Amino acid sequence: MRRRMGVLSLGDSRLNHQAGKDHGAVLEEIVGLIRVYKNGHVDRLPAVSDVPCTWAPEASVTSRDVVISHSTGVWARFYVPKAQGRLPLLVYFHGGGFCVGSAAWSCYHEFLARLASRASCLIMSVNYRLAPENRLPAAYEDGLAATRWVRQQASYGGSDEFSWWRMHCNFARVFLGGDSAGATIAHNVAAQLGSLGGPESVLKPICLRGVILIQPFIGGEARTASEKDLVQSSRSALGLTTSDCYWRLALPFGCNRDHPWCNPLAKGAPRLEDLKLPPLLVCVSEMDILRDRNLEFCKALRRAGKSVEQAMYAGVGHAFQVLHNHHMSQARTHEMLAHMKAFISNR
Repeated sequence: MRRRMGVLSLGDSRLNHQAGKDHGAVLEEIVGLIRVYKNGHVDRLPAVSDVPCTWAPEASVTSRDVVISHSTGVWARFYVPKAQGRLPLLVYFHGGGFCVGSAAWSCYHEFLARLASRASCLIMSVNYRLAPENRLPAAYEDGLAATRWVRQQASYGGSDEFSWWRMHCNFARVFLGGDSAGATIAHNVAAQLGSLGGPESVLKPICLRGVILIQPFIGGEARTASEKDLVQSSRSALGLTTSDCYWRLALPFGCNRDHPWCNPLAKGAPRLEDLKLPPLLVCVSEMDILRDRNLEFCKALRRAGKSVEQAMYAGVGHAFQVLHNHHMSQARTHEMLAHMKAFISNR
């Protein structure tokens, strides 16, 4: 039976295509974003335009694309601001429910160029493999591989095609970060490193100083109050039915939302107490259906003895900082950029 899920309204009637005749019935659909057919074919619709790395929303920031893995096709977009001395590096993962999104999307290109300029940091925006063609843990594996690639770059002392960004990088100040599904990837990578003995030993010679989680996309079978009660407008990036659809497409077949790859607090998930995690900044949106899960995750991290800074953004919902889908988005984005800059600058 076809499931037609919640809308991410982008005001483009061209997205209302007819079902493809050659691929059979549509099994899953998030209108305007993704359509999955019975034969496994996937259509991703042009909800957000891709832009080349040469597009410069910030005159002081240079951007280039780099292939990370030829075998998986994973690549990254680097942002290098003009500044004196060596700068911290933020390894960033975009959002999109593990199923859509790109490091080339214009909204991410603009947001990360602004962040690189404001926070005076290098940014490596990773374009990881997407579900349902590559279900979890593919995105988590790509995140860990990208982080290990950074370690390899830090260990290389010669001159090559990557010297243009490496010469500006302070590998003693590396951060992981992301929004929505990308935040979940960042946490999972940090957790994997923490379970292997800690980032210090696993990533040497680089030093992981912190993790930035923006509206982390986590779930569970039992509904929270914000999932049940927060009414989402047509401009919302994430409703409950949309969230459920993403998880059906992203999780391994037969798994529910209490799988540890979805619910980090579920039975069977790694014990937070046992993980060596660096300090975290968790950014929560007041009108996001994930609000209560994000707040409970912060509480669990603190109970486990982790250092957690928590920032709440009033009156805005999921992904406001990239989609600008609320009249307060601009002001709240300025707040978020300031919080991220302070978190990076203090470490």
